[in-house]
Amino acid sequence: MATSLSSHISLQTSESKISDFPDWYSPETGIYSSKHPSISLPTDPFLDIVSFVFSHKHDGVTALIDSSSGYSIPYSKLLPLIQSMASGLHHLGVSQGDVVLLLLPNSSHFPIIFFSVLYLGAIVSAMNPLSSTFEIKKQVSDCSVRFAFTSLEKIDQLNNLGVHAIGVPQNIDFDSENIGFSPFHELNGGRFGKAPRPVIRQQDTAVIMYSSGTTGVSKGVVLTHGNLIATVELFVKFEASQYEYSSSKNVYLAVVPMFHIYGLSLFVVGLLSLGSTIVLMRRFDGNEAVKLIDYYGVTHFPLVPPILTTLVMTAKGATNTENSFKSLKQVSCGAAPTSRKIIEDFFQVLPHVDFIQGYGMTETSAVGTRGFNTQKCHKYCSIGLLAPNMQAKVMDWNSGSPLPPEYYGELWLKGPAIMQRYLNNDVATKMAIDKDGWLRTGDIVCFDEDGYLYVSDRLKEIIKYNGYQIAPADLEAILISHPHILDAAVIGEMDDVYGEIPVAFVVTRHGSTLNQEDVMGFVAMQVAPYKKIRKVVFTKSIPKSATGKILRRELKKLLSSSCRL
Repeated sequence: MATSLSSHISLQTSESKISDFPDWYSPETGIYSSKHPSISLPTDPFLDIVSFVFSHKHDGVTALIDSSSGYSIPYSKLLPLIQSMASGLHHLGVSQGDVVLLLLPNSSHFPIIFFSVLYLGAIVSAMNPLSSTFEIKKQVSDCSVRFAFTSLEKIDQLNNLGVHAIGVPQNIDFDSENIGFSPFHELNGGRFGKAPRPVIRQQDTAVIMYSSGTTGVSKGVVLTHGNLIATVELFVKFEASQYEYSSSKNVYLAVVPMFHIYGLSLFVVGLLSLGSTIVLMRRFDGNEAVKLIDYYGVTHFPLVPPILTTLVMTAKGATNTENSFKSLKQVSCGAAPTSRKIIEDFFQVLPHVDFIQGYGMTETSAVGTRGFNTQKCHKYCSIGLLAPNMQAKVMDWNSGSPLPPEYYGELWLKGPAIMQRYLNNDVATKMAIDKDGWLRTGDIVCFDEDGYLYVSDRLKEIIKYNGYQIAPADLEAILISHPHILDAAVIGEMDDVYGEIPVAFVVTRHGSTLNQEDVMGFVAMQVAPYKKIRKVVFTKSIPKSATGKILRRELKKLLSSSCRL
């Protein structure tokens, strides 16, 4: 495969004119349609995601492999394990509509617990296991969580919040003697018969994932069984169908967290319908990843930009590259834009590996765009073509008018994967989704003449640190709770390793002796490690609009020019 990179498209000026439009764009409506043929989605209203995933026939042998222990789960045992766990949960009292929190890292247990909850018609809400007590309490309250699966050290914390918590061992075959895991082993012991299945509809809620959306604090994204079915069909299965090799022979390295929509869509839901093998890493380590790729014959490695950077650096430093990475066919990158330099470095050290980028949001059930390279067309800097059944608009953020190809504007999306709503927040839902079903993504994009999409910037008030989304409003609320802080604003600063880092602009009370370490330490005590403030700028005032909205672009200019207000 050729490794030269296509030139990035340039922003059109108002004087530029396009007279001949491609058939995938309508100048009358401003709608971009997918260049891929439409896919027929299941029409049975009483189809749930568990039945859908396990109705697919394939010749896959090994489903899940725990990289730390080597223990594996074959496909022949996967559904029986899910049904057994569902019976245990039913005996525990979990019923349709209950919300079950998964506060877990990647493990072989995660997909089994996930599907067993949905098997009963209950709802999963996933969360980063590194979340602080404050963050956990907030999500538990917002979702009305009744049950939780977590690590042993967080059980008391959840019990104190009125949540029945169950400790989950890290490995299938280890920790069996630890008495703390007895409740978990009892649930999965197969002693409770077969759990009755309720009537579950495609429109019923399946998961509640949290996202900052286009603006503001984190909100619960309500995704239905139908949304997840669309994820499987329009993202995972469709992408697999674009290649000649068999999906059941593919081996994926799972580093992207399963509690994130990116990891959930792939490693928990989609790939298990194809018969692919998933090798699970709890924490990413570059050298260990290379060993696993070679040992297990990993063919596909989905990741985020910081991990891509580490992978490239590790490959550059490898002493025996001729015998490493031979099995690797594709690296796919998502969750944040990737720099051209890193892509060029990637092809220098791994010229035989295909590289693609994709785009999706929690609000779109991870469905959006996906790259696909052929001998005639390879645009590595693009985030790909629109997924089947998806439509898009590119809107001028000043006039609100739709824009044609080669013009930058805000991306709006519409299709069967779009979320149902934000939980308990009708105002935010109406701001995000218009009356015709268009989701405002907040990302600034441009379609080129071939229908490939490029991301330029964000209107969103979010920070993407190491693949995670951080809502500045969440951090600002914590900052202004400090008795010495009068006002605060948080923005992201570009970083070669992490994508963006959170930077706080702080206005202190007269006479305050607060320093940078004080501010960072105050926030660090109340948030997950990835949400920590990494830099503090003390200022006399925060620039705001007449309506009180923080002018983050002004702060970015000040930060880039190293100026103080």
